[in-house]
Amino acid sequence: MSSVQSGCLWVVATPIGHRDDFSARAIATLREVAVIAAEDTRHSKPLLLHHNIATPLIALHEHNEREVVEGIVRRLRGGESVALISDAGTPLISDPGFRLVRAARAAGVRCAPVPGACAAIAALSVAGLPSDRFVFEGFLPPKSAARRARLQELAGEPRTLIFYESSHRVAESLADMRSVFGDEREAVLARELTKLFETVIGEPLGQLAERVAGDPDQQRGECVLLVAGRGEEADAKLAEGQRVFAVLREELPPAKAAKLAAAITGAPRKELYRSE
Repeated sequence: MSSVQSGCLWVVATPIGHRDDFSARAIATLREVAVIAAEDTRHSKPLLLHHNIATPLIALHEHNEREVVEGIVRRLRGGESVALISDAGTPLISDPGFRLVRAARAAGVRCAPVPGACAAIAALSVAGLPSDRFVFEGFLPPKSAARRARLQELAGEPRTLIFYESSHRVAESLADMRSVFGDEREAVLARELTKLFETVIGEPLGQLAERVAGDPDQQRGECVLLVAGRGEEADAKLAEGQRVFAVLREELPPAKAAKLAAAITGAPRKELYRSE
């Protein structure tokens, strides 16, 4: 007897790398629904075949979501069961599906999660950074000016920051983080999680940025970047730096006063200079 309720949208997490990180419930659900809405049907087919899932697929991605949602909701209201999956991990987390879930709920359709892997949470679990409170930022803007502006908005955030980043921009993003957050802020690169070349590197941002910039192997695959939030110690250091800067500023040009105050207190020179 099928355990899949008819007329329900099942939001199913798939593995982020290792094919066996797939729950028995997820596999059973995907076998029993009427149709699977997949971000990239070509990408999902090998995983589904590996687990003997022969359910029909339809494409639902960022370029067609608006157009296909109505048809899927119509099928759901007609009593069919539908599963939503993304290329990897939990749907809607920096992946398509928000419009479908919202429309289904608005239509009175039950939406049920079948939980599993999520790269952001997997990375946080092994990063060694505070995990009681965190902020998921997804992907930063692709262009440096906009990226730095967003990072500047987050510079005072006390919670651990989690970002997704593409392999061809990870070095640039780390360089911008170093520039905005400073060399000493703790950071972690979690790359290719659950895959053959899984790497988790935790270092101060200055060291991590230099390591990744100098190692092409660390610029490949799926990347999660985690940065420690700004702590009370950093606030105290900045306050002392600002006090020393104010004293030096009475006798010296701003740039030189900031440089000396940073050397004396360890406060970020750029933040001291901005306080002018």
